[in-house]
Amino acid sequence: MEIAESNKAMWRGALIPSTILSFFSIVVSTITRGTSGLFGSVLASFTVVIFFSVSLLVARLTKSADPIATLALAMFSYFTKLLLIAGFLIAVTRLTEESDVDRLSFGISALVIAAGWLAGEVRAFFKLRLQLPLPSKTSDSTPETK
Repeated sequence: MEIAESNKAMWRGALIPSTILSFFSIVVSTITRGTSGLFGSVLASFTVVIFFSVSLLVARLTKSADPIATLALAMFSYFTKLLLIAGFLIAVTRLTEESDVDRLSFGISALVIAAGWLAGEVRAFFKLRLQLPLPSKTSDSTPETK
């Protein structure tokens, strides 16, 4: 299986449970909190899916890069995502009323959907059964004794 196909399989494997959990969290939040719960849960759904999808996109873009460069780009994207999420959450709390976007519905929905995404991604990864190449042993690499 190619890396591009494995990334698609992992994204699909993570998106399915998170979509199902998003639907249930939207329904439960709407029933318990009304319209503000609906908006809070929908906002959490989009936030979580975008946040985690960026990680898989970075993995796809760096499929043939040097491992050090891949790690550096992954760390940079993670730090950038944290800053953007923090700015987004500050903007939502400052620019919207709590009667418009329920904070409790947002928080609970985000946690549930993130747990579903991670569980789906881990499950999809284990189903891939990727074969990683092992370094070859050469007889020239042994140190000579004099």
